[in-house]
Amino acid sequence: MSSRVSVDLEKAEEEEVEEEDEESVNPTEVKMSQIVMPCHSNHRQELSVGQLLKWIDSSACLSAERHAGCPCVTASMDDIHFEHTISVGQVVNIKAKVNRAFNTSMEVGVQVSCEDLFLDRHWRVCHAYATFVTQRTNTGKKVILKPILPHTEKEQVEYSVAAERRRVRMLHDDIIKDLRSHGSVQVVLQGRACLGNAVAAEKTKVESVELVLPPHANHQVNTFGGQIMAWMVNVATIAASRLSRAHPTLRTIDMFTFRGPSQVGDRLLLRAIVNNAFKNSMEVGVRAEAYHEEGPNRHINSAFMIFEVLDDHRKLCTLPRIRPEPLEGGRRFQEAIARKKIRLDRKYIISCKQGEVPLSVPWDPRNQVYLSYNNVSALKMLAARNNWRLSSEKDKVRLYTMEQKSTLSFRVESEVDVPAHRAFDLLAELSNRPGWDTHYQKCELIHRVDDDDFLYRVVTPSVSDGHLQDFILLASKRKPCGNPYVIALRSVSLPTHPPTEEYNRGEVLCAGIIALILFQISYYNQASPEVVPYISTDIAGLSSSFYHNFCSCRQYLTRNRLEATSSPEDQAGQNQASDTDSPTCDVRADNTQL
Repeated sequence: MSSRVSVDLEKAEEEEVEEEDEESVNPTEVKMSQIVMPCHSNHRQELSVGQLLKWIDSSACLSAERHAGCPCVTASMDDIHFEHTISVGQVVNIKAKVNRAFNTSMEVGVQVSCEDLFLDRHWRVCHAYATFVTQRTNTGKKVILKPILPHTEKEQVEYSVAAERRRVRMLHDDIIKDLRSHGSVQVVLQGRACLGNAVAAEKTKVESVELVLPPHANHQVNTFGGQIMAWMVNVATIAASRLSRAHPTLRTIDMFTFRGPSQVGDRLLLRAIVNNAFKNSMEVGVRAEAYHEEGPNRHINSAFMIFEVLDDHRKLCTLPRIRPEPLEGGRRFQEAIARKKIRLDRKYIISCKQGEVPLSVPWDPRNQVYLSYNNVSALKMLAARNNWRLSSEKDKVRLYTMEQKSTLSFRVESEVDVPAHRAFDLLAELSNRPGWDTHYQKCELIHRVDDDDFLYRVVTPSVSDGHLQDFILLASKRKPCGNPYVIALRSVSLPTHPPTEEYNRGEVLCAGIIALILFQISYYNQASPEVVPYISTDIAGLSSSFYHNFCSCRQYLTRNRLEATSSPEDQAGQNQASDTDSPTCDVRADNTQL
């Protein structure tokens, strides 16, 4: 991590911090500012990550308890990537607020920035998401949390995406198991184990015991979660140093998971070992166990930390290779490879901004969770934007547009006399769409990934040259944790369905349907070049095809308001015939692509 930031980067991130400060104050928001003293620093006179984790955990806990109105404990801390270090004399500004509350748990978002008092500059250091749970009452009852009411656009985005992040957390262990079973990981393990010049993992082992004293406890007399994390960082740093024979820099922390509490008087046994070493980074696994006098050891925490080694010119050094221990060492070696892949998925599938990656992301079953996350979160973030402009309206069918730099997005919205859950069930079946949308000439299901994600091939006419074009779409449907129902669409590429000369291959960046409980459905599309021609005439006022499209959709939902008794094929045929003969809505061939 570079301790200095370029002027351009500082200015950009300084503007970002200022924009955030202009937003209205969230009632759960907690701010903490700390000046970095020598006692908080490491040998480089930079703030130690352990100390920073203590401050992050404290701020997040205070925010959680402000919302819950009762004691809360840390359940987990999502991955943290440290973009920059903080030097002695600089100020750490931490802002924490609850993004969303579920039944007994809540997600707290934490932003950490650095302030240079002499240069009057601010820049971002890291962003973290922590999950807190409420403690039971004296009678053993769970405390049910009140819901969060987002106000600003940013809060609405965080609120919506929090449910999808929760879904990914719950699937994390299953993803690791699936990747471990993949053959390529086994091959890497066998090839690495044969290296004679590799460093034995046993040489990096660290074991340390800490006695939990009153200063290490929080206001609930449990061991402070930030203190446990700081101790874990300490032993992990020693393990990384034993492999590199240098002072390592902590770059990333994979998810902390708190499995149980510990109290004052407990002994904490901390174990660390280098699980795997890549060219310029290494993963260190840390396990924390608590015991009291002669009692059994209790596994209370695990974490995985990624270290790098920088030379005098701040360039990455090449690290020695590692030879895993027998049995358990092989498992840890494989899981480190799987976690590295997951980090890349998160970076290049979830975190990349538009334009940094192709519109059609390669489909891979091992990437499924992150592709689905990106699919759903992108639609929710698009829907949460507050700068939509009403372009036209006809019979309560409204067309909104939003222009951002070189991107045009549109939203078509209407009320329907159909419950949201039923509209969701009907619209989520894309195979039935040709029955009410004559623009969809064909929609075939390629693969049912699971109960919520599907791969489709859609064939549509092309406006530009009259040829047919096709789309390979990932459809992700999500029932709400409250409101709304979501059907998200985006393009993916499949080796089994490459572009052909017969069809022009189109791409969809972000599209989908959101159904609200208040009998309202909205269609969104972040228009790609293949989509813009379909909507531009409506935006210019030259046609009203969006109205005819939604009118047909509304009829389809109304006719099927009750559970259908006929087969999907029969129902689709009836819908198509009824739409064609309908005197109310003229469904034209140039209707808007949905």
